[in-house]
Amino acid sequence: MKKRTKIIASLGPSTSTGTKLEKMMLAGTDVFRINLSHTSIEDAKTLIDLVRSKEKKMGRPVAVMIDLQGQKIRIKGFSKKTHITLKTGDNFIINPDLNDNGSQKQVGITYKDLYKNVYEGDELLLSDALIKLRVIKIQSKKIHTTVERGGKLKPHQGLNKKGGGLSLSGITAKDKSDLKKSLSYEYDYIAVSFVKDEKDILAIKNIIKNKDIKVIAKIERNEALKNIDKITKASDGLLVARGDLGVEIGIEQLPAAQRFLIRKAISFDKLAIVATQMMESMITNRVPTRAEVFDVANAVTSGVDAIMFSAETAIGKYPSDVINEASRICAESEGAYIRPLSVDRVVPKTLPVDQVIALSAVYSAKLTKVVAIAALTETGSTALWMSRVQSNIPIYAMTQNVKTARRICLYKGVQSIKLDRLEENHAQANMQVIGLMKKIGTVKKGDLVIITKGDLLGTSGGTNAMKVVEVGNMLEINE
Repeated sequence: MKKRTKIIASLGPSTSTGTKLEKMMLAGTDVFRINLSHTSIEDAKTLIDLVRSKEKKMGRPVAVMIDLQGQKIRIKGFSKKTHITLKTGDNFIINPDLNDNGSQKQVGITYKDLYKNVYEGDELLLSDALIKLRVIKIQSKKIHTTVERGGKLKPHQGLNKKGGGLSLSGITAKDKSDLKKSLSYEYDYIAVSFVKDEKDILAIKNIIKNKDIKVIAKIERNEALKNIDKITKASDGLLVARGDLGVEIGIEQLPAAQRFLIRKAISFDKLAIVATQMMESMITNRVPTRAEVFDVANAVTSGVDAIMFSAETAIGKYPSDVINEASRICAESEGAYIRPLSVDRVVPKTLPVDQVIALSAVYSAKLTKVVAIAALTETGSTALWMSRVQSNIPIYAMTQNVKTARRICLYKGVQSIKLDRLEENHAQANMQVIGLMKKIGTVKKGDLVIITKGDLLGTSGGTNAMKVVEVGNMLEINE
């Protein structure tokens, strides 16, 4: 296994062909993301089908994540102008009654009730905080501001309130419609944008019902930080969306917030993802900056499951180069620096047997000369629990379930292997596992390997056994 940290690549105009997908998979992409802020739900179906065809050709699982648009507040347009330029000291009005006929003096807004959520003295930030406005008064629903930091303002750019406090829900009618239409598609994760509290996650799960789709909460609002325990408990993972979050809380607060959110996810045994401007310079350049290398390395050594690329792969000139560079940084960082994480886990008084086996396998491997762990799993839960423990011992999750094989692609330190069939005899199953690991060059004669499985192979939640085997010294008949 070359790297433990997983890579999520966003699809877009630069990566919507089969050849590009293959190159990105070879470079180390584990999950493909489809952003519904820029892609219709119908076009998403086409992209998912393309990914699945390449998955079959390449002979290895890959996961797909759909990212809901969410309730992002945007300004409207300026008639036929491509932009306006605001100067420090200008007066500027946010007018909910305008459509796309804004001017140098005022602009419309997608959130008509914004005036109910802002007060004199508040900071409004436009275009990812490049432009700063100060509210001076609110009159007849119009928000009058003065420009404290000017710049070029383009139509439909985002608006945030410094410190948060906007009352709008994270789930829109479009999100619900897109989600319902997508339920017949072959994807694995749904990312929920602008989550405010656990109710947003529960609303998504109510639509999904019994579909085997995991829910990732994107943390990009100040309100989410205040409700983080309930959000983490309700979701399957946290995605630190550093763009909007940094605008709301202030970029100087972002490093501490990122560390806090990663540890929060780990403490609940949930997934942790970091996104936004990981290698932004590679949109137009073949190599990252030194600062970007350190940013990726810092995320990796913080215990994150995955790093996510957006514009770098969706519209960038060198998408496969981005993945290649990121893979190399991940592998080098993981090999050079493993540090214990200070995490207070939320652990119940008693654990289910399969979780006990999973944790025992990892801790036992760290105390012995075991070179790898093989987890025979039906749902992927055993592999997920193993991946929550910081370790440099490779974990191979083997399953007959295609959905499970794909979902595991997001688990840190776990390589997913799809089995066409699993031997029913336990000794033969052990031989099958070791044979696969020898084939991919993971183990050799004399190596110790831990195998976890259940008495009833292929049964959900049935993992109840852990065995240490020596390669080349195993029984080939039923014991």
